[in-house]
Amino acid sequence: MRFMIIVRATQLTESGAMPDADVVADMAAYHEELSRAGVLVDASGLQPSAKGWRIRYGTGQPSVIDGPFAETKELIAGFTLIEVGSRQEALEWTRRFPNPRTGEDCEVEVRQVYDLDDLPPSEGLERFRQLDAIRQAPTPRAE
Repeated sequence: MRFMIIVRATQLTESGAMPDADVVADMAAYHEELSRAGVLVDASGLQPSAKGWRIRYGTGQPSVIDGPFAETKELIAGFTLIEVGSRQEALEWTRRFPNPRTGEDCEVEVRQVYDLDDLPPSEGLERFRQLDAIRQAPTPRAE
């Protein structure tokens, strides 16, 4: 079971300000622990929305909307992706997630990621299974 721990953006993260050294140290220690336990899949901070874009779909051609985006509370500043054996294990790990906003109230959101087995059978799903098998195959080493 995979779970994503989502850190919401703030006006400070959207300004491009870097986290303070204590937050970076706390996050490094936490992620090292996840890695030693074999549950860390990925983790990254995201650059401000001013450097990003959205694609809007409607009845015509998709359109590109450049950032920045006004609704900071709807933006993500970073994420951690873990793979664990149960919802309870994910909850235990996320209870230990460091506060990314030292000295401030903060929430992180946790959401379970769909696995291919959660989806109904279809031709498209089989294509995703093939892609997944390719992705997980060992990469040949250059010699």
